[in-house]
Amino acid sequence: MPAMRPRTIAALLVALAPSVAGTVHAGATTIQEVLLRAKPATALVVSEVAARVGVRCPDGDATVEVPSFRETGTGWFVAPSGWLVTNGHVVSVAHRPPSWLTEQLSQKAAGPGCRALDVRLAPSISVILANGVRLSAKVARYSPPLGDAEMSGQDLALLRLEASDMPTLPLGDSTAAKIGDRLHILGFPGVVLSHELLNASARVEASVTIGAISGFKQDRAGQPVIQTDAAAAWGNSGGPAIDDRGRVVGVLTFVTSSPGEQGAIVQGFNFVIPVQTVREFLKGTDAPLGEPSRFGEAWAAGLRHFFAGDHAQAEAPLAEADRLLPGMPDVRRVIAENAERIANPPPRAFPWAAVAAGVTALSVAAYAALLAVRWKRNRFRIRPAEVARLIEAGQAPVILDVRDAATYEKSPVRIPNSRHVPPQALEGASAGLDIDADRTVVAYCT
Repeated sequence: MPAMRPRTIAALLVALAPSVAGTVHAGATTIQEVLLRAKPATALVVSEVAARVGVRCPDGDATVEVPSFRETGTGWFVAPSGWLVTNGHVVSVAHRPPSWLTEQLSQKAAGPGCRALDVRLAPSISVILANGVRLSAKVARYSPPLGDAEMSGQDLALLRLEASDMPTLPLGDSTAAKIGDRLHILGFPGVVLSHELLNASARVEASVTIGAISGFKQDRAGQPVIQTDAAAAWGNSGGPAIDDRGRVVGVLTFVTSSPGEQGAIVQGFNFVIPVQTVREFLKGTDAPLGEPSRFGEAWAAGLRHFFAGDHAQAEAPLAEADRLLPGMPDVRRVIAENAERIANPPPRAFPWAAVAAGVTALSVAAYAALLAVRWKRNRFRIRPAEVARLIEAGQAPVILDVRDAATYEKSPVRIPNSRHVPPQALEGASAGLDIDADRTVVAYCT
């Protein structure tokens, strides 16, 4: 029976191994933590063109203010000092107002019998953070989208804002990307912005769609693009596509629409500008890549402690993140949940690692005890081969057959040159042995 115990303990260790492995793996950064780190760095980009149109009507001249023409898209901070990347086509209407827009605004201003005399455009670009704060922006570098006169196909724009300590996203390496790699696209799809069931704060909080890289293509200008099956819609343009580690792999540039269905979006065939193109686009600009963000550091530290279960440690960095950039929805939610867990800590998880360590120690001790008992029992045993070696070497031992009398009489086995001494005689010191002190004595028993 004692020989079965180590096997039972070993089987228990095998059964516990998956649980211990799961506990270790839980220490890795989860997708939820990665996305929470990334979301605050994504912002809504609004391009507007207001107009004051002078019109001449039969009853006299007048000035008409036309409702602004507005387009929205997505951008993300590449440096905390107010540098944001988006698509060129997201800001093109405000950066370079097209002639068709002037004509369209003139027609809106002119009523029956009136005609437009002059149109004064007032273009503007603004960036709205997740906390609702609106910041004005200027175009620092612009690359027109495919279809403009220059046909660059890069479709990128770098915006400059008066800001500091903005959350940022690190740049990855799109040259290492492979088909099947998972992508997460952050942005502000128009269907969310215009949804009648959502309040205003929900509309300026980035949405996340998940997909994978499904191909590597080139646009008509020969520029590389990455195809993905991640869902996207108008408004997602300019949004970052990040990998499972939170690094930017590319920038969503255009979605596929069906010409036969009045421009209905065809999902599963969307395209991303590789981040290597973004790196080239940023060369020569004043955008300081790698600049540290105090908000980013505090937010990352708070999330790290929060997901590790160190809720008391998470309290201070989370509060610091909220101080640096007040009112960010994700920050407020994590702060509230962290406070709840401090006030009402969840039940402690079963200590699988400690149990496994204890079981391992017990099994080692059991094996050690068995080995000790076996050694104690066999420490004076001698093998027949060793007896034969002694005889051949001229050191023949004295062989005592110490089987009890009944067994000895019934057994047909007789050891040559041995002396039968019953155990009772040995115990009673009446064996009458006369053996030299330097002779080896071998006792045979069953």
